Amino acid sequence: MSAPAHEPRWTTSDLCDVREGAAQVAAPVFRSFGGRARFCGEIATVRCREDNSRVKEALATEGRGRILIVDGGGSLRCALLGDLIASSAVVQGWTGVVVFGAVRDTEQLASMPLGVLALAAVPRKSVRRGEGERDVVVTFAGVEFRPREHAYADADGLVVVREPWPS
Repeated sequence: MSAPAHEPRWTTSDLCDVREGAAQVAAPVFRSFGGRARFCGEIATVRCREDNSRVKEALATEGRGRILIVDGGGSLRCALLGDLIASSAVVQGWTGVVVFGAVRDTEQLASMPLGVLALAAVPRKSVRRGEGERDVVVTFAGVEFRPREHAYADADGLVVVREPWPS
């Protein structure tokens, strides 16, 4: 039985089988909080710690189906993504956000057509001090995330490859 036209034809398991040795697989530390459980796209990155200024800035730009990878240093003290910034991401055409840190407003995130992976949820918002970096290589969960490479996420995990896999 073939998949409906609107559903991707890939799985992270198949991708790992086909790209054996070339696929980086993230440690299984993430929970899914978004309304889109399966998502993929070109990587854009942010490195920040307890300051979501660069996350807000990035997700307010044209997404073009990309995924924002956020290295929050694993901090669970405050959320780096909430409903307002996620709404902006949806409007701008981002397909997903992966946060090595926390998110909030999880009921609202679950209702949005956006993939969201994070370590946990916490109700405290971040403080904006204008700190952080964009479009840099970030490493967490055993994976090196490079801008313009490609990430794939589904119920089995998160995989990164250099070249996109045809759907």
